[in-house]
Amino acid sequence: MNPKIQAITVYAASSSQVHSAYFQAAEKLGKLLAQNRITCINGAGNKGLMASLTDSVLQNGGEVTGIIPQFMVEEGWCHSTLSERIVTPDMHLRKQLMASKSDACIALPGGIGTMEELLEIITWKQLGLYTKPIVILNVQHFYDDLLQMLDKAQKENFMHSKHASIWSVAETPEEALEIIFENSQWEENPRLFAAL
Repeated sequence: MNPKIQAITVYAASSSQVHSAYFQAAEKLGKLLAQNRITCINGAGNKGLMASLTDSVLQNGGEVTGIIPQFMVEEGWCHSTLSERIVTPDMHLRKQLMASKSDACIALPGGIGTMEELLEIITWKQLGLYTKPIVILNVQHFYDDLLQMLDKAQKENFMHSKHASIWSVAETPEEALEIIFENSQWEENPRLFAAL
């Protein structure tokens, strides 16, 4: 355990129709966060992998800070038993708070919202606005195509080759936490090679 890692933001699907392997990964990650006394920060949803993650953290004695925009609360999409609930006026502040309160980010499999959050935090790190570990949890090779696209962007000079060090890839929740514990702040000044 790294004492510097006290809170991890986890991006995850809200769909309940996905393969059981993804739910198992979310539940395992939740248990590991609780066992390591790491607060889970997520989008406060009450469905899908996000809900399973929250339930697992809480069932194992951990804490979850859910950050959710007001319109989602009004739609009834908010988890009911969060340790802490922060309601924001919009999506933009939600994502900003999820990043600023975290010591690292993990992306579980998810749809367009999850991928948008992942790519945004990668962009922020590229610009030096976020310097902490980012781990793509590639359960069942879910993110293979996205990783291939990022590799293509580097090969065709849309991204600097050094940008590949912005994120790490893990296949299991255990590996994801190991990566985070071994890596802290990004040491290089990304703005030196933010633009090609």
